[in-house]
Amino acid sequence: MDIVILNGNPDTGKYSLDAYLEDLGKALKADKHRVKILNLRDMEIKFCTGCWSCWWGPTPGECVFRDESALVCRDYINSDLVVMASPVLMGFTSAVLKKVQDKLIPLLHPYIEIVNGECHHKKRYDRYPAVGLILERDRGTDDEDVRLISRMFQRFTLNLRTRLVFSIETAQSVQEVKDAIGDI
Repeated sequence: MDIVILNGNPDTGKYSLDAYLEDLGKALKADKHRVKILNLRDMEIKFCTGCWSCWWGPTPGECVFRDESALVCRDYINSDLVVMASPVLMGFTSAVLKKVQDKLIPLLHPYIEIVNGECHHKKRYDRYPAVGLILERDRGTDDEDVRLISRMFQRFTLNLRTRLVFSIETAQSVQEVKDAIGDI
């Protein structure tokens, strides 16, 4: 399985998320998965400005800003599973991860269709990867924060025409993540 891990940790000195994801990557590679970890904080990714050029501009399906979001989109759509990882900051994922989520919109068409009684963008591609979520609690993070984030990611993946297959915290073992991935 091709797995891309989007590491949304903005501060390597404050969180142990990087070490957790490295251990996870090694464990998955030992199981013969192809794993790529993208440390989003090290990538040049501009914020989405909502200009819609990725839908209506001269290069549909691509952001008008030439940054590394095109690489993230390519790796995303060519994977079987994308693991989005972030510390919980002020009740949500990091701005680094949220910025990348916004830059995935070119993977969809601007056109709308009704899916299960809801309006959603039409797919640009035949296949979209499953998504997993890994969260590291910060001081003050409570169970309600984690439930809300997980619910938001369920909606995000629905809008991105895929599904959230697990939501796990770093307090859980790497083996538990591997087990969740094994069920996909």
